[in-house]
Amino acid sequence: MKIAQVVLNNLAGDVEKLKELAELDPQLVLVFGFTEHFADPALHQSLRINFPHAQCVGCTTAGEIAPSGVVNHTSVVTAIRFEHTGFKVATAPLDSMEKSFEAGATLASKLKSPALKAVLVFGQGVAINGSGMIEGMVSELGVGMPITGGLAGDDGAFVKTFVLSNEGVSTDHIVGVGFEGEKLRFSHGSFGGWKPFGPTRKVTRCVGNILYELDGEPALDVYKRYLGDYAKDLPGSGLLFPFEMLSDARESLGQIRTILGVNEADGSLVLAGVINPDGYLRLMHAHTNDLVDGAETAANSTIENMGEVEGQALGLLVSCVGRKLVMGGRVDEEVEAVQDILGDNTVLCGFYSNGEICPGYQLEACSLHNQTMTITYLAESA
Repeated sequence: MKIAQVVLNNLAGDVEKLKELAELDPQLVLVFGFTEHFADPALHQSLRINFPHAQCVGCTTAGEIAPSGVVNHTSVVTAIRFEHTGFKVATAPLDSMEKSFEAGATLASKLKSPALKAVLVFGQGVAINGSGMIEGMVSELGVGMPITGGLAGDDGAFVKTFVLSNEGVSTDHIVGVGFEGEKLRFSHGSFGGWKPFGPTRKVTRCVGNILYELDGEPALDVYKRYLGDYAKDLPGSGLLFPFEMLSDARESLGQIRTILGVNEADGSLVLAGVINPDGYLRLMHAHTNDLVDGAETAANSTIENMGEVEGQALGLLVSCVGRKLVMGGRVDEEVEAVQDILGDNTVLCGFYSNGEICPGYQLEACSLHNQTMTITYLAESA
């Protein structure tokens, strides 16, 4: 497996860099970038001109990840040439948030095959129920199929995101890559590092990913009370204070939910994924050192029992935009921590997202995460 990568800073002036990647004759090109780049038809046109025989897949971000660290308002283009691995790319429309399950099931049905080993998926990141999309995919592929990826970002604005495929750039589609091959090495890790604070609150009314009441009060009122001065900056400030989901026995489910929007009219909160209607929620917060430790935990679990690989490896990092806001100028530290563990032979790419997709820490079943560092490790065995 061979990998080459360039960073496009100025789309108009830097597209010539794509010719460097074309020399690799890649089969798969991953693109994670700035919303303004994706909105410009020149990006897709340049990709098609330089990679006429490759599949181009990607999405917009709240910050791009490269081996050098975290960059902003760029497009990181990573070209991959496999020696022993086959793959298929498919897309599915997402007409509305309520159709997320159907979109996931449709995408999975297009990728499903007896030889399928693993799936990468990227979804638009605003009008989507990420956990519903995953449930749709699992309904077709089964609980044991590894599914990783993330939901597109837009610098924390939660207004418009894009996904990319050979069909073009879209605001209302999801795209998936299904991998096949006996020499494929596909592993993953996901961990947060957030700490709970405050009391647990009973979910007393919710529908899907819309939270209406906690302990019989409007959820937005309860949330604002805890945020204090941060409440005036909602929904953006909600990235700093996600919810941990607890079971009806007040036990952690290993899942965190980010606030994507607020509704002042009915006092509700829009969360990135479905909520356990019989469970409890508890607020979370974090410090940079905790989040870097979480990234190290994710990286160590990713390469556990990996064995020897042939050629280069790819480390696809999908980290939450909320983590980026907490770490601020120290955000590079979590990428550096992952690179140290995965090693110099691993080329990093990825993005800061509105939601991360991966089986939970040391768990098999795939789910939607928020506020985690999620890593997909892609390589071929020797």
